[in-house]
Amino acid sequence: MLSYELILGAALVGALTFYLLSGGVDFGAGIWSIFACGRNGHKQRALIDQAIGPIWEANHVWLIVAVTILFTAFPAAFAVIATSLHIPLSLMLIGIVIRGTAFAVRTHDITSRADGRSSTPKIWRSLFAGSSLVASLLLGVNLGAIASGRLTVASRSSESFTDRFIAPWLATFPLSVGLLTTALVAYLAAIYLLVECREPELRDVFKRRAIAACCLVFVIAAYALYEARDGAPNIYQGLRQTALGLTAIVLTITLQAAALFTIWNGRERAARRFAVAGTVSMLWGWALSQYPFLVEPDLTIYNAAPPVTLKLLLLSLAGGSIILFPLLFYLYRLFKGRFLIGA
Repeated sequence: MLSYELILGAALVGALTFYLLSGGVDFGAGIWSIFACGRNGHKQRALIDQAIGPIWEANHVWLIVAVTILFTAFPAAFAVIATSLHIPLSLMLIGIVIRGTAFAVRTHDITSRADGRSSTPKIWRSLFAGSSLVASLLLGVNLGAIASGRLTVASRSSESFTDRFIAPWLATFPLSVGLLTTALVAYLAAIYLLVECREPELRDVFKRRAIAACCLVFVIAAYALYEARDGAPNIYQGLRQTALGLTAIVLTITLQAAALFTIWNGRERAARRFAVAGTVSMLWGWALSQYPFLVEPDLTIYNAAPPVTLKLLLLSLAGGSIILFPLLFYLYRLFKGRFLIGA
């Protein structure tokens, strides 16, 4: 039977899923701007700006929704996460702010070159690219630290500052998840850009990058799963020793392999569908293998706020969805309609 806690837990994972597939991909596009060099570097940057320019601010609404659900419905988990991981969370938010600032300012800070072209000062391009890389890495590090079971609910007198606030996230498993998240958003961004690209030369560039990034995702995902044996044993057992976990692994591998095959054969829209489905399978496989825990091994979704709070939050989310989804649909239809048709 569905409970308030279960519905809100699913809504939390759903918001994170939408954020990874939208705002996370914006990070990936920023990462590719690092490699926008050579004689067609300005064309690559123009494609990236055109792809994310109209929608990048709206994509962050999903992060706000996720934080609101966590804070309101699961305050005990929010307190532990926000306290134990305040360093990487703060750094991630600073990276998001710097990234947005650099992206917005650089569209107004244009200089003319001797050859008649206009260009953006390199400092803004570097800040945009670097902060995109840092934000995506720290997003994964925070998720890995939460899944690792190393966050402590109550501080102990024997714990040092390093034990409580550094060791939980500056460890091999969270860092491997950070690398996986970075590779994943870069991979998704390459496919999205490939769909939107119309110049044959640029299509070849992003096709090669999408294939390389997909292969990198396979390698890092296998490494992260290997590290989970000791770094997140409960997650590892949930993935390797349950039918649901094994199904998620097989489904993810199958979908991403199909994405790789369709990229290779020039079917970009089909590749995007497979890549998105594989990413959703990966994220929900992690969430289901951790169920019912929010913070391993002490806090579950059932250690939640009072029922009246959960009911009011559900009503607020339902009411907000009536406004949010039509507006987001209109935004994407207006700016991305020709790229989403047939997707």
